[in-house]
Amino acid sequence: MDHYTTKNFSLTQSVGFSLTKARNLIAAEMDAALKDLDITSQQMGILLSMQRGTASTPFELSKLLGIDTGLMTRMLDKLETRGLLERSRSGDDRRVVNLTLTEKGEEIAAQIPKIAPQVLNARLKNFTKAEFEELRRLLYKFIGD
Repeated sequence: MDHYTTKNFSLTQSVGFSLTKARNLIAAEMDAALKDLDITSQQMGILLSMQRGTASTPFELSKLLGIDTGLMTRMLDKLETRGLLERSRSGDDRRVVNLTLTEKGEEIAAQIPKIAPQVLNARLKNFTKAEFEELRRLLYKFIGD
C-alpha cells in the first residue's frame, strides 16, 4: 500500500519531516541539558557507546549512531583534544583504530544517565505508558529493528 502519492504528498505533512523535526527538538533540548558537561548530544552518543562497550572503533560508532565517517573523525578529534578519549592502532590490524575513554571521559559518561532521562521524560510527559510503548513499537517497526 502506498501511503503517499504525487497528489497527496506535502513536505510538512510527511513522516520524514515529522521525524526530523522531533529529532532536532530532542537534540536541541539534550544539547542545552548537557551544556555544563561541555558535550553535545552527538558526543553523548559516542561516550555512552564506548562506556557500555557497544562500540570501540570509529567504524562501529559511525554505523551504530548513523554518523558519516568524516563527521565521526572530526567529533573524535574534538573529544581526543579535550582529553575524553584516546586512539590506538590495533596490534592485529594497523588499519583498525581502537578507542578508549580516558578517566575524564569515563567521569563525564557516568554523569549522562542523570541528565538524559530528565530531557526525554520532559518531552514525553503527556504520553501515557501505553502511548509511550506504542510509540517505541512503531518507531522500531519503521526503522526495521
